[in-house]
Amino acid sequence: MNCTMNTSLTQRGMLATRMQRRVRVNANRVLGSSAVCKKVADETEQTTVKSEKNVKTKAYNQMVLRSAAIPVVANLAYNPTIEALASKPGTSFLQPIADNLSGLGLPDALIHWGHPGNMAVVLFAMGGYGAYLGWQIRSPSDPSDAESFAKAKDLHPKLMAGMTFFFTAGATGGAISMAMQGQPVFESSHFITGVSGLVLLYLNGMLTLFFEDDPNARGVHAFFGSGILALFVAHMAVGVKLGLSI
Repeated sequence: MNCTMNTSLTQRGMLATRMQRRVRVNANRVLGSSAVCKKVADETEQTTVKSEKNVKTKAYNQMVLRSAAIPVVANLAYNPTIEALASKPGTSFLQPIADNLSGLGLPDALIHWGHPGNMAVVLFAMGGYGAYLGWQIRSPSDPSDAESFAKAKDLHPKLMAGMTFFFTAGATGGAISMAMQGQPVFESSHFITGVSGLVLLYLNGMLTLFFEDDPNARGVHAFFGSGILALFVAHMAVGVKLGLSI
């Protein structure tokens, strides 16, 4: 009987030891899971902070890039010294470049109509289609067509950025073209409407920085952008009139 009792006590002791071990293992697992969860939470928080910082940095860089051309264009538009020089074709600061290009023997038709032809393509192909996509984003014809909406949202800023780039480069080309033909560069209404359109175009691009903070910014951007395109159509009209007069 004593032997049976000792065996029972031994078994109970072993069972208690096993239970204690299991409790310790489970406790360690719980503590380990808590540590892992805390680590994951910390990493997620750090990732969120980095993501927010990257977004702010990207927005700031975009603002700088989009606004960088404004002082240059405004200086060209309103600097009295440059206007005085430009009023005399022979003393224009663009004249040396024009003289070098004139030595290449380019066709007169290319010099005269190359700039308006290129800019017309940019205006209607990139600007016209880009504006259409912009209005599709604002007022989609089929709200259930998520694929078309995503395509418009992706393509619209690319087209308008490309249009802005080519317009900025084209403005330089147009000024050089005028200098090559011995004409005043900064005196025409074509120049005034072009500079005004470029400045407004950059300002309208900067409105995208406020889309998240102000829901009304999208509406202002859409209507303002349409008005700028109308201005460029008028710019083209006076440009054609200028081209026919020289």
